[in-house]
Amino acid sequence: MDLRLGGQVAIVGGASQGIGYGIARRLATEGCRVVITARREPALSKAAEAIRAETSAEVLPVPADVRSAADAARVVETAVQTFGTVGVLVNNDGAPPIGKVGEFDDTAWTKAVEQNLMSVVRMVRLTVPHMRAAGGGAVVNITALSAIQPMVGFGLSVATWAGVIGLAKTLSLELAPDRIRVNTICPGLISTARLDKVFRKQAEAEGRDPDAFMDELRREIPLGRFGTVDDIAAYVALLASDLGSFITGTTIQIDGGARRSLL
Repeated sequence: MDLRLGGQVAIVGGASQGIGYGIARRLATEGCRVVITARREPALSKAAEAIRAETSAEVLPVPADVRSAADAARVVETAVQTFGTVGVLVNNDGAPPIGKVGEFDDTAWTKAVEQNLMSVVRMVRLTVPHMRAAGGGAVVNITALSAIQPMVGFGLSVATWAGVIGLAKTLSLELAPDRIRVNTICPGLISTARLDKVFRKQAEAEGRDPDAFMDELRREIPLGRFGTVDDIAAYVALLASDLGSFITGTTIQIDGGARRSLL
């Protein structure tokens, strides 16, 4: 299916690996010119080379720390200087440390807010004028299922991503007249290096066999498997395209049926 994304300019955060890499690769496959960002420069350059080799797309790596206002401005400025505009913004990054809420001091909370919430505020503020000038655009935020179905130990992420969901809903109302759509995706258990590391560490801390623990997590998902980065990337591509032109203000879980609630 042709999503008619050819020529669009997309910025994708956290794209050196995992979900961000998968999203950047899918958008490049669909014909987007892609600006990819991440903190680790060697890994980012390697990711850009791999996507170019696979898709023949224009891929521009811009090393940046989304917690920095100056870096956010530099990313958007570089994208516009290179490609002339920005039509798609994918806010994606890693996650704050895991631990119980009472274990974190104000410094940890400030870092979490900067990473998960303020990075989105800044990137939207910087890209919207270019989308508006172009007659529309799409913003997609990547959070996690824990943002709408909280888990013990994920308090920093849950609290700050809840802010992102509220921000996105408000932006969807404010930016609709400009044909700028804003949606949030909450991935469930997606097969990435981070998922493997986090849950194997949890299993070891509980004195359980890591492989057995991972199998137990997999069995709890109604579809019987962990998701893949391609599962997430495909939906991002839809939301970025004209085929998603009537979708805005939504918070969508992609979780294999793991969330049981009606609302």
